[in-house]
Amino acid sequence: MRTFDLTPFYRSTVGFDRLFSLLDQAAGDGGNGYPPYNIERTGENDFRITVAVSGFSQNDISIVAKENTLTIKGEKVANENSQNEVLYRGIASRAFERSFQLADFVQVKNASLENGLLHVDLVREIPEAAKPRQIPISNGPAPKPVTTDGKQAA
Repeated sequence: MRTFDLTPFYRSTVGFDRLFSLLDQAAGDGGNGYPPYNIERTGENDFRITVAVSGFSQNDISIVAKENTLTIKGEKVANENSQNEVLYRGIASRAFERSFQLADFVQVKNASLENGLLHVDLVREIPEAAKPRQIPISNGPAPKPVTTDGKQAA
């Protein structure tokens, strides 16, 4: 049974409007939590997802953005040519798949792999047509209504 309420976070999220719903679902069905990740706000409309992928190279990781879903997959190719015998494996190298639901108008800007951390930079770019616009108020008389034939009524 869950004893915490995420409702206040639903009101305060920008860019990841459905993030806490997904976290809530993951907590309910026992998601395994591998690999660990962080989600950061780096600017007013900029976000960064950082995934710990130690032991994976660029060739082992794929990032796919489709509609409002960002999917990060990692699959390590087994190295059969290794001459060393592993006595203890504490660094996980199992395959993984992480999906993130992105809010509307959030686009993937960049991805980089640095020191075992995969950084995926996101930006929220709202088109001009969807942005609110200021309507000027005039002091003069109201404009005359236009009739259906395109002429102004007298």
